[in-house]
Amino acid sequence: MRNKSADARHHRLIYLLSVAQRRLQRWMAARPENEVTPAQAGLLFILGRQDGVLMGEAGAALDLGPAGISGLVDRTQAAKLIERRADREDGRAWRIWLTPKGRTALAQAKAGAAEVNAALTDGFTAAEIDIVARWLTSIQDKFPRSSETRHSDE
Repeated sequence: MRNKSADARHHRLIYLLSVAQRRLQRWMAARPENEVTPAQAGLLFILGRQDGVLMGEAGAALDLGPAGISGLVDRTQAAKLIERRADREDGRAWRIWLTPKGRTALAQAKAGAAEVNAALTDGFTAAEIDIVARWLTSIQDKFPRSSETRHSDE
């Protein structure tokens, strides 16, 4: 189902999405109780679901390429939140694991995320939030990473 109405062209969705993302990132980064960056929190969330993932798997989950995940892992390891270990079966691959400090930071990040999600959804019904989540998720299929092929019903 496509929205071809003339009104759909006047919502300035690209601008609104861009500004919203920048403001949210800046607001989250400026909070004094945040000991980790939003990107580091994302990595901690992944490790909280499955500790010991391959760096490439973590990068894919965060929509980061090899250089991006490598830098994020370097910074997060320097903060002593994770440790990197060689994979037992493939000496060229690295797995990443939460440290005790990382587990504490993960718990704090979860609490902070719950607070931010509550603020983001305030004033909207669950049905409205479901639509927003569906729309944001659809962007990933409509505009895949350059190395992926487009998923389409066409």
